[in-house]
Amino acid sequence: MLLSFSWGMQLWVSFIAGPALVRQVPRHTFGLVQSKLLRVYFYCLLVGNSGGLVVHALHHPGALLELQAVVYVVALVTAAINAWWLGPATTELMFLLRGVEEEHGLGRQVGLGSQKEAYAKLREQDPKYREWKRRFGRNHGLSSLANLVGFACTTTSLVYTALNLSTI
Repeated sequence: MLLSFSWGMQLWVSFIAGPALVRQVPRHTFGLVQSKLLRVYFYCLLVGNSGGLVVHALHHPGALLELQAVVYVVALVTAAINAWWLGPATTELMFLLRGVEEEHGLGRQVGLGSQKEAYAKLREQDPKYREWKRRFGRNHGLSSLANLVGFACTTTSLVYTALNLSTI
C-alpha cells in the first residue's frame, strides 16, 4: 500500500500536476504553490519509503543487501536530501528571486517562457540576482535529479514486488 501510494504521488506531482500548473498560473503563484506542496510531498515520500523499507526488512530478515532493500534505501536517501536540504534551500532562493522580480514588475505572467528578455536584462544588470538565479538553477536541477532517481527506485520496487507476489 505504501509503495503504490508513493509511486502514484510521484507520478502525479512530477509528471502531471507540476507541468500542468506551470502552464496555467502566473509564475509567482506557481512558485508559492510549489513551496507548500513540495514540502508535504517530500515528507510523504520519506514516510512511504521508510515504511516500505521496514515492511521489506520484516518480511525478509537478513536480506538488507539484496536489490529490493538497496532500492528502498536509495529512494529514502533521495527523499531525505530533498526534504531536508535541497527543497528548503531552493525555496529560500525562489523567494529571494521573487522579491527582486516583483521590484521590476516581473512574475505575474503565466508560464515560464514569457518576458525572457526582461529576465535576461535583470540577470545582466543585477549580480546578486544573477548569483541567486545560478544557485536556484543548480539546486532545482539537483532536486529534480534526486526526485527522478527516487521515482526510478519506487518504480523498480513496484515492478519487483509485482513480479514476486507469490513470495510475499
